[in-house]
Amino acid sequence: MDFKGKTAVITGASSGIGLGYAHEFAKRGANLVLIARSGKVLDGVAADIRAAQDVHVTTIPLDLSTLDAGQKLIDILEKENLKADILVNNAGFGTLNRVAKEDRTKIQQEIVLNVATLVDLTAAVLPGMLNRDYGVVINVASTASYQPVPGMAVYAATKAFVRSFGEALWGELQGTNVKALTVSPGATKTEFFNVAGAKPAGPLAPVSDVVRATFAALDAKSSSPTIIVGSQNSIMAKLSRLAPSKTVIKIAAKLFLKD
Repeated sequence: MDFKGKTAVITGASSGIGLGYAHEFAKRGANLVLIARSGKVLDGVAADIRAAQDVHVTTIPLDLSTLDAGQKLIDILEKENLKADILVNNAGFGTLNRVAKEDRTKIQQEIVLNVATLVDLTAAVLPGMLNRDYGVVINVASTASYQPVPGMAVYAATKAFVRSFGEALWGELQGTNVKALTVSPGATKTEFFNVAGAKPAGPLAPVSDVVRATFAALDAKSSSPTIIVGSQNSIMAKLSRLAPSKTVIKIAAKLFLKD
């Protein structure tokens, strides 16, 4: 795809996968709107990108885990006369605990960020994309979306929602020049596990693997509704659908339940 001169709006852009996407879109000539909670970190990211690429970078420090966050962001974009040609719904976090022990405020924020804000932003920018006959929506799910995960029940459920929503969106956009792609990474070298207070069950893949797989899917002649990053992750996700559900859940519990 040709992204030169287009505007990519990326949530959770200060680190990890969002940061990787920001650099790749900039390399391909896209202007950027970067959103994360820390304005200071975003400013540093923007300075690095401007030094390396001839693109315009706008930073918006904003906490997207509140119910009105989506509208706040849309209001800012409209005020700054910024249109979203590409929307990357990357912002999200996970918690690691039994549901009975979860912090209710924190898991509410988790659901709002991972689900409600993602849907709200998508619904807000799609009409403009369809009117301009160009657009890309990338929703970042997870391999956790392919099975229930005791110990990370809320996170896995939110990512199952994201994958289902993104795949349905792909179906709605057939026959248009707007693409929808859902990306399911496995364990990746980001701040995710530090924030969740969890230890990965295996080796961590580099962010570059996620970025490379995403753009390969976008550049393909035939669009795909969803991709799983990594051949081993793909095999495991498919096996989880074939194995008895009780077995899959018990294995996940052994990996992620802390006590």
